[in-house]
Amino acid sequence: MTANTDALADSLFFLPGASGNVEFWKPVSEALHHPGRRRFFGWPGFGGAPHDPLVRGIDDLVTRVADAIVEPVDLLAQSMGGVIAIRAALEKPGLVKHLVLAATSGGLDVAALGGADWRPEFLAANPRVPRWFIDERADLTARLTALDLPVLLVWGNADPISPVAVGQRLANLLPRAELVVIDGGTHDLICDRAAEVAPHIEKHLSAE
Repeated sequence: MTANTDALADSLFFLPGASGNVEFWKPVSEALHHPGRRRFFGWPGFGGAPHDPLVRGIDDLVTRVADAIVEPVDLLAQSMGGVIAIRAALEKPGLVKHLVLAATSGGLDVAALGGADWRPEFLAANPRVPRWFIDERADLTARLTALDLPVLLVWGNADPISPVAVGQRLANLLPRAELVVIDGGTHDLICDRAAEVAPHIEKHLSAE
């Protein structure tokens, strides 16, 4: 890969879920040969990161990601990060070139698709997370058809939080989506099964 080609490659933005763990995507990142620059996001108030008084809702996290998109990027996001990635892509349609969404609600009614309610257990284990996150119920269904870019959906069939039915519904709503289901994959399959999911992501990011 020449230096000139490297310079033209899309940057890769990695968005975690509610864990806010900036290390979450690094096993996949290290397995990718993609030459683009990497940026790993965390979320104020999550995963032990300090709260930021300027972050009062998911809109503020979307703004932070969207404001960082000043050149062609690929967004790779898990769980809550997937909702942020979708909304950022809707705000920057000319600059977001590929989406990778893993085990996310995607702004759908997950409970109606068989998803377990994870909120009470999560809040008990993480009592300091922002309350607005627990109350978030945005419905993006009507906006998903506007995302006319390649989208890779990565799901596990052993994930009670975002079951495969959610990925299937997103695949039906998004105009250019492909669904990959990892047998035995859980909600953390991106981190736990990085060696298996990385080749699918590599192929997806190289597609036009």
